[in-house]
Amino acid sequence: MLKQSIYLIMGFTVPYIESIRRNAAGAVSYLFVLLFLYAAVSKLLDFETFEVQLAQSPLLSAYAGFIAWAVPGLEILIAVLLTLPKYRIPALYAAFTLMVMFTAYIYIILNFSDFIPCSCGGVLEKLSWTQHLIFNIVFIILAGVVVFFTARRNNKKTLLLLAVLAIFGVAVVTLLFVFSEKKMHRNNAFQRRYIPHPIKLKNAVDLEYNSFYIAGLTDSLIYLWNVTAPLNVMELSTALKAENNYRIQLDKMDLPYTNIQIEIKPPNFYVSDGTIPIILQGNITSWKARTLMQSQFYFSQIVSLDTTQFVMRTIDGRSKQNVIASFSPTEDSLKINNALLQTEANSIFATDGQLLYDSNFGRIIYVYYYRNQFVVFDKYLNLDYVGNTIDTISKAQLDIIHNASTNENKLKGNATIVNQQAAIAGDYLFIVSDRLGKYEEAKVLQQATIMDVYTISKNRYAFSFYIYNYKGEKVSRFAVNNNQLLTLMGDYLVSYQLNETYFK
Repeated sequence: MLKQSIYLIMGFTVPYIESIRRNAAGAVSYLFVLLFLYAAVSKLLDFETFEVQLAQSPLLSAYAGFIAWAVPGLEILIAVLLTLPKYRIPALYAAFTLMVMFTAYIYIILNFSDFIPCSCGGVLEKLSWTQHLIFNIVFIILAGVVVFFTARRNNKKTLLLLAVLAIFGVAVVTLLFVFSEKKMHRNNAFQRRYIPHPIKLKNAVDLEYNSFYIAGLTDSLIYLWNVTAPLNVMELSTALKAENNYRIQLDKMDLPYTNIQIEIKPPNFYVSDGTIPIILQGNITSWKARTLMQSQFYFSQIVSLDTTQFVMRTIDGRSKQNVIASFSPTEDSLKINNALLQTEANSIFATDGQLLYDSNFGRIIYVYYYRNQFVVFDKYLNLDYVGNTIDTISKAQLDIIHNASTNENKLKGNATIVNQQAAIAGDYLFIVSDRLGKYEEAKVLQQATIMDVYTISKNRYAFSFYIYNYKGEKVSRFAVNNNQLLTLMGDYLVSYQLNETYFK
């Protein structure tokens, strides 16, 4: 009745009305045919790129493989049905629903996603996400109006069906978003999510040697030490301008140092060697270090929590396995927690990893090298949780050879390294990995280093990004401080600014 009343008010005759119906339905239908066929063909011609782009989507990552085929398939099917007068109205309903789903997808991306991915190309590849939204809404209106005025049914039922289909389309996309996020964070089959423009190259300086380590960072200064001359410290500004060079003086210079580690936390610095074992402490105003501890507590890694407490990785005398311990020089006591590191197949190599400390949150993190886990605990060695990285290797894949003459095991070079190195800054855990995930080509490892980022408080994977080679050199070591990412690449120290959109 509503449609007839509108026609009569406008003064249209019945034959003229029918002609308008057919022409309008035909014009809009062929407009959709053009849109869907062009979009589908564009996706299929560059299918691999389309699939990779879907894999980076915050909504569709977990289902990229299926959706990459389903979307162009639906577009082609609807386009074919729109050319057949018998199926034109049902096809317009389908086109309306599909456009509602596309629109809901864009709306969620713009308002609820952690980041906005790159466009999926096709006919809309030159449009911004907001322009995509407007474009889709126009086509939704076109489809809805044509269906309303041409459908052979009661106008109330037509409006109700359109409303139901719109709700259905929004609901499907919303559920995909919810379940895709859960799947990505819990069981994503090693699928990375790359974000656009996470870092920006700021500065680079030629250090002339490739044997430097980052010993410490402040808001304005960077401290480097050279493994070939470990008592020499280079001080640079965060703009990578050379400031000063210092020489550390130890109160015990005659000891057989073989594995010196230097940690600088102004105004203090620490020199340690777990093979002696010894810990020395000094002030950066004089660069003179006095012995803080020299005892029987051997260690392979150590981090300072403050001037009175250290956390180290040592070997338990009974099990001969790596364990985490805390040490207080004032009390000369060692507290061991045998349960923090989980052994595998009674192999000490399976628990090899990197010890990190975040002074801002008071958290200590141990990242395993050979399996997809990291352990988060406090300064009292109380376990917070065991987190998982996105890699699928949950048990170390090692190649161990036994030397019968010395009764020692040695690790051969073809063990699978899951997490190469790590750093912590605020609520973010940064992990370098050269393990390729789904939809990633091997050639990327020749051009860049892969950095995976995790949020510690939420215990979940956040995203990944590339650090491209600098002058042909890959990242050998790195550190993060505030919004600055520092990398050592060959002879170069390279500084990047973190995009605050992603690193909050």
